[in-house]
Amino acid sequence: MSEAECLLLKQMKMPDIQLVAHTVRSHGVKVARTHMHDWLTLLLLIVIEVILNVIEPFHRFVGEDMLTDLSYPLKDNTVPFWAVPMIAIILPFFVILVCYFIRRDVYDLHHAILGLLFSVLITGVITDAIKDAVGRPRPDFFWRCFPDGKGSCTLSTCNCCIIHAQVFDPVTKDVMCTGLKSVIKEGHKSFPSGHTSWSFAGLGFLALYLSGKIRVFDHRGHVAKLCIVFLPLLIAALVGISRVDDYWHHWQDVFAGGLLAPYDVDGWGPHAYFQKLAESRNCNPSNTINSSNAQQSELESVYVDTQHGRGPSGASTHDSSPILDETNRLRRY
Repeated sequence: MSEAECLLLKQMKMPDIQLVAHTVRSHGVKVARTHMHDWLTLLLLIVIEVILNVIEPFHRFVGEDMLTDLSYPLKDNTVPFWAVPMIAIILPFFVILVCYFIRRDVYDLHHAILGLLFSVLITGVITDAIKDAVGRPRPDFFWRCFPDGKGSCTLSTCNCCIIHAQVFDPVTKDVMCTGLKSVIKEGHKSFPSGHTSWSFAGLGFLALYLSGKIRVFDHRGHVAKLCIVFLPLLIAALVGISRVDDYWHHWQDVFAGGLLAPYDVDGWGPHAYFQKLAESRNCNPSNTINSSNAQQSELESVYVDTQHGRGPSGASTHDSSPILDETNRLRRY
């Protein structure tokens, strides 16, 4: 760090480093400009996602003997397509927004939203790329391919021989579908499950976010906190189960979709906050003890706020933290 930067940090008052001073109005534009390249990358991911949904997926060979395992009923979605963004993006965004109004920290708000969108969009791109490349038929593929049911004809009668010749290629014996092209296209996108991967990407991110805010792993034995963290994961799992129940996916598709989706004792606050504290401490080694005392008071004020319902959890000021441990050590010397 340069001397000019250190001098600037020396002139800064501790309240300027506090999380509560970093609001959307005061620092929102600055944070967004700093991460402009990240937002442009998100736009690129959206464009790629649209392209992957427009192009035709690989049409895997489907012979007559394979249709036996692909003849499940064609049903509506228990969780419709429009509900997936609501579950994977809107719901976590609402929780993140609530945390912002409690903490008034634009860094946490911005980075959480950015992380959520990256999690969902990267997962979506990977999922749809695999879908298009694999082209696995859905369990209800038969009724997508033959909405009139003609593909189930056997060779027992002459009429069925004629029908059989119409629905299967005479050379390759590959299926020749007679249904709607858009329905058939969707029928070749079974692996992996997009509903499941999106749900676990968004709600899995929310679970990790909440685990940091309420400090689930603070070694204080509050098992009830785990219920809050596991709730989003349970919702994502139920979404995945519904895909099997609706015969839109094989169980392997849902399992793989769930896989496409760490903990730190300082997870309650963003990295920018602790970085400023560390920089302020390192600028003047001769005043390390005074700086450490100031930082200790600052961190303790944050932890005390949490005890009065103004912070992410009700843990005491004695929770394990690398910064607190370091400042306590310096004060002893």
